[in-house]
Amino acid sequence: QVQLVESGGGSVQTGGSLRLSCVASGRTARMGWFRQVPGKEREFVATIVWSGDSTFISSSVKGRFTIFGENAKNTVYLQMNSLKPEDTAVYLCAAGSSEYSYNSWGQGTQVTVSS
Repeated sequence: QVQLVESGGGSVQTGGSLRLSCVASGRTARMGWFRQVPGKEREFVATIVWSGDSTFISSSVKGRFTIFGENAKNTVYLQMNSLKPEDTAVYLCAAGSSEYSYNSWGQGTQVTVSS
C-alpha cells in the first residue's frame, strides 16, 4: 500500500473547471479517481494504468473530464471541465499495486458546483 495525498478541490459555478491532483508515496500499477455523495454508493470516475498509459473514463463524465499523470512522479491528475451541480461530491484518489484492483485510498477532496 501507499499513502495518497489529494489536492485541488474547491467550489466553482456551473461550467467552471477544476484540476485535482494526487501524489502517491511509492510506485503503483494504476491510479484512479472515485467520487462519493452522502447516502450513495462510491462511483468510479476515471483510472489510468501505467503500463501502456491506458485510461478509462466513466460515461457520466466522458467528454468533460480527463485523467492523466506522470508515472515517474507517482502523480495523477483529474482535469474537470464544464462542471455541473451533479458533479458535487467528495473525490477520492485510489491506487493499486496491481493493474486489477485498488488497495490504497486517499482521504478525499471536496468539489462543490453551484448553479
